[in-house]
Amino acid sequence: MIVNYNGGDFIQQALDSLASQTRLDFEVILVDNASSDGSIDWLDTSRLPSFKLMAEPVNHGFAAANNIAARKATGKWLVCLNPDATARPDWLQKIAEGHARHPEARMFASTQFDKMDPSRLDGVGDAYLILGIPWRGGFGRPATELPGEGECFSPCGAGAVFDRELFLAYGGFDESFFCFCEDVDLGFRLRLAGEICVFLPDAIIDHVGGGLSGRVSDFATYHGARNRVWTYAKNMPAPLFWLTLPGHVALSAYILLRGVMTGRVTQTWLGMRDGVLGLPALQLREKNRPRRKVSLWALARAMAWNPFRMSQRKAHVREFTSTKSDLGLPRA
Repeated sequence: MIVNYNGGDFIQQALDSLASQTRLDFEVILVDNASSDGSIDWLDTSRLPSFKLMAEPVNHGFAAANNIAARKATGKWLVCLNPDATARPDWLQKIAEGHARHPEARMFASTQFDKMDPSRLDGVGDAYLILGIPWRGGFGRPATELPGEGECFSPCGAGAVFDRELFLAYGGFDESFFCFCEDVDLGFRLRLAGEICVFLPDAIIDHVGGGLSGRVSDFATYHGARNRVWTYAKNMPAPLFWLTLPGHVALSAYILLRGVMTGRVTQTWLGMRDGVLGLPALQLREKNRPRRKVSLWALARAMAWNPFRMSQRKAHVREFTSTKSDLGLPRA
């Protein structure tokens, strides 16, 4: 699944990388969110095994557009690829091999290298601080810090893999998020349902990161701040919520103060404010969501507890102790 919005030349590069995969038993569904740059007008899809273009009349956002693609898909697995990313030739093969090693897992995270600087990581799965702050693990860190195969909190949407039936059963991405943090939110919901996420170091994509929305744009800052509040408030079980709320408020105040120093305070504040103001409607809509199936300890153990790891954007992957499927025995 690829969601495009004014992707320019990026989108053809993404499609070409899929056409060069070592296995070709897949379909590509491209949802275009009413692009105005002509980026879908001259696409060459002749080498793809199967291709569907869904040219939408409005911009649905990343979350809703992926849900549209998921409902249209026919395969067992949903594999997301950002339009500003390219897949290594064996990407899909490595995902299949990862599932063979870990058949119990129903969501997987890819390795993301910085396409503009391959010596840097772009992400190794999403991490979640127990105080309610997510981050893309390993973002901007040296490539030498690539962890081994193991368990991360959730997959980054740029190269996420979900069992299609599972994805649809839990409503897919929350469409009210529009974009940003929708991957963490879904991962959190699946965690509550007892699912785990396996990070696959050999399943690699190269990602520009912010190639369409901007790495530090006002748009990204606002939606990131708002959706961070929503992810925490709607998913954190009540005992952990009340226990961590003082720390969450303190850390949010620090993020706001940092926004003053970086010139992004306005959009950060607006995002946080709208996140809080939007909670009543969000909670009303979520009142019938499935009950938690995992213990509080198991959930908390999947999260990071060290805020300094978050501040440095370090990876948070608990590597498995062997190459066989041993999802219950990750290293501490």
